[in-house]
Amino acid sequence: MTQDIQDFIQYLHQVKQTSANTEVSYARDLKKMNQYLSAQGIERASDVTTTVLNSYVLFLEKEGRKPATISRSIASMKAFYHYMEKERKLAADPAELLKAPKIERKLPVILTTEEVNCLLQQPDGDTPKGLRDRAMLELLYATGIRVSELISLKISDVNLKMEYLTCADGHRERIVPFGHVAHEALARYLEQGRPLLVGEDAQEWLFTNCAGQSMSRQGFWKLVKAYGKKAGIEAEITPHMLRHSFAAHMVSNGADLKAVQELLGHSDISTTQVYAQMGRSGNIAIFQDKN
Repeated sequence: MTQDIQDFIQYLHQVKQTSANTEVSYARDLKKMNQYLSAQGIERASDVTTTVLNSYVLFLEKEGRKPATISRSIASMKAFYHYMEKERKLAADPAELLKAPKIERKLPVILTTEEVNCLLQQPDGDTPKGLRDRAMLELLYATGIRVSELISLKISDVNLKMEYLTCADGHRERIVPFGHVAHEALARYLEQGRPLLVGEDAQEWLFTNCAGQSMSRQGFWKLVKAYGKKAGIEAEITPHMLRHSFAAHMVSNGADLKAVQELLGHSDISTTQVYAQMGRSGNIAIFQDKN
């Protein structure tokens, strides 16, 4: 079945043009399923039944896997076996009747605008590193892009004059605007900070580490955590929290939900609707800046 799984991942990449993260997630889930099936003596997809797959779901539950993880695994199996039936490699889809466990959807943790403003003021604006960190934080909050998208930005992805960036999400691209505050922070970094970090290297990445190489997710996460602590923010801050805060603050201030969906790059608006739910449930206070 290993070859079938590889063919499925290739199908996702070439035909469905899914993102790299989606393909990695499917491959990981299906590899674990295949290992379980092999241990049960099942090597061919044609020998897989709904009962066998339900046994695998029970196995995941006994392992202590979270409902969200199990739901994702079931979604991966459904997609895989639907593909197998569609390609006529199976007469029937054994995963069709699988049911995902109910998931209690938790509201995302966000920062108030006061906390965000305090966080953004923490980097030292007189050093190359401080200029870089301020630009990264400002751009992250001004656009709501993912951390993976932020650290993957190239110089050519930014139109400073028109104040927008081109963000790649798998095989898709979207245009994301940013305001004058992020513009100023980015301009200062490009003029005064980045040349000192990169030196004479012809580096294409917009943001680099202090050695002039590409920034890692772990490296940026540590920066955000350190600045959050310095700002006196009690919650354990993460880069994704700024993305949630950007979206929640926009919706709270009257932004159209569809527009926020497009900015965030959500494929399904139901993912974006959680920010509207936060406002209705009273989880968002008044976020208007007083400045």
